[in-house]
Amino acid sequence: MTREHYDAMVIGSGPAGEGAAMKLVKSGQHVAIVEAHPSVGGGCTHWGTIPSKALRHSVQLVADYRRDPVLRRLFAVSQVGYPEMLQSASDVIGEQVRTRNRHYTRNHVPILHGWARFTDAHTVAVSDGEATRAFTADHFVLATGSRPYHPDDIDFSHPRILDSDSVLRLGHSPASITIYGAGVIGCEYASIFCNLGIKTNLVNTRDRLLSFLDDEITDALGYHLRHQGTVIRNNEEYERVEPTDNGVILHCQSGKKFRSDVLLWANGRSGNTQEMGLEGIGVAVNHRGQIEVNDRLQTSLPHIYAAGDVVGAPALASASYDQGRFVGTQIADGEADWRLLDDIPTGIYTSPEISSIGRTERELTARKIPYEVGQANFKSIARAQITRHTVGVLKLLFHRESLEILGIHCFGEQASEIIHIGQAIMAQPGTANTIEYFIETTFNYPTMAEAYRIAALNGLNRLF
Repeated sequence: MTREHYDAMVIGSGPAGEGAAMKLVKSGQHVAIVEAHPSVGGGCTHWGTIPSKALRHSVQLVADYRRDPVLRRLFAVSQVGYPEMLQSASDVIGEQVRTRNRHYTRNHVPILHGWARFTDAHTVAVSDGEATRAFTADHFVLATGSRPYHPDDIDFSHPRILDSDSVLRLGHSPASITIYGAGVIGCEYASIFCNLGIKTNLVNTRDRLLSFLDDEITDALGYHLRHQGTVIRNNEEYERVEPTDNGVILHCQSGKKFRSDVLLWANGRSGNTQEMGLEGIGVAVNHRGQIEVNDRLQTSLPHIYAAGDVVGAPALASASYDQGRFVGTQIADGEADWRLLDDIPTGIYTSPEISSIGRTERELTARKIPYEVGQANFKSIARAQITRHTVGVLKLLFHRESLEILGIHCFGEQASEIIHIGQAIMAQPGTANTIEYFIETTFNYPTMAEAYRIAALNGLNRLF
C-alpha cells in the first residue's frame, strides 16, 4: 500500500479543523484534511450552529411580522410550518460549504474524504467505501467534533424521538414537543418551537435555566419563555421514555409525566472518537468520548493535538476556530508566546438572545470583590423602540474603586453583536479597561450601542 506523507494532517473540517489547517498551510506546512462527511464544514455547518441559527432567524422574522401592528393590517397572517422554516437553512448551508471549499482550493489543501483510523502513532488509514489509503504525518490535529449523547435505554430509531441532529430533518409541524435538557441547545429550540405556536415543554435537570449565566439574565429568559407559551419544569430527571403510536411519554423520577407528539433529547453531547483507533496508540479518551488534552491542547502523545468540541467545554464554534489556530501555531512555530483567552463571549440564540463575558454577580460576591452594576433597559433606547425589540437589558459589572469592567451581560435582540463593544474595552490592559470609556465616547444615534453609555452613567451614579 502506497503511503503519502504530510507535515500535518487535520482530521475534521469544522471550525477547529479549518482554523488549524489554514494556520498550518499559511505557515508553509504541507497539510491535508480528512473529512468523513461528503461535504466540508463539520457539524457546525451541517447539523449545529448554521442550520439552527438560520432556522431561528426565520422563526424570529415570522414572530416579528405577527407582532408588528402595521404589517398585520397590511397583510393577512399566514400559517407557516416547521418544514418551511427549515428550507431557509439549506441555502445558507450550501453557501457555507462553497465558501469553505474555496479556502481549501485556494490554499492547495487536499481534502481526503473518508473515515480516519490510526494504525500506529504516525499513520492513519482513510477508508471511503471499499477503498482504503494510508497516510503518514509528523503531527496530527483531531478536530472531529461531537454528537448528541444517546443513553442506551432510549430508542432513537423511533420517528417520534429526536436529537439535535434529527430534529433538523423533521418533516412536519408537531402539535406539541417535549424537550429534555435545558442547556443552550434545549433553550434555543424551546424558543424556536414556542414561537411557531407549538406547545412546548422544557424539562430541566437543574434548579434553574443556564445556571452558568448571571441570575438576573436567566430569570428574564425563564419569564419570557413562559410568556411565549413554554412550560418549564426544573429539577427533573427522566426515568424512562415511552413511545406510543400517537406520541411520546416522558416519565420522570418525580412521578411527573409529559406527553407530546415528539420528544427532543437535548441532554449532553459525546465526542466523535469512536472507531478511530485512539485507544490502540495510547490517546486518552474520557467516558464521554472526549479527548483529554493539556493547556497546549496536546493529547497524551505530544505530536497529536485535539481541538474543538471533541475536547469538551466551551464547545463554541468561535472558540473552536481559535483553538484550531492555536494548535496550528504550536505545530508550525513551536511553543508560541500567545495563549488562548480565558474570557470569551458566550452567545445563546434564544428569543431574545443572550450574550455574556467575564464574571457574574454570584462569582464576584463569592470572591468578595467590591463591584457595582450599571444597567440600560432596552425599552428606553430609541433604536429598540424603532425596531420594536424593547425587551432586554445590558448589565455592566465594574470594580467600585478602579472602575475596571469585570463582566458584561446582555439579554435582548442583537445581544451577541452588542457584547463585542464591551469585550474590546474589557480586554484592554491596565487602566485602559475602564467603564469611563463609555461616557467619554460618542456613539451613533439611534443605535443599540448607546446602551453602553446609558449603563455606564447608571452605574457611576450609584457610586458614593
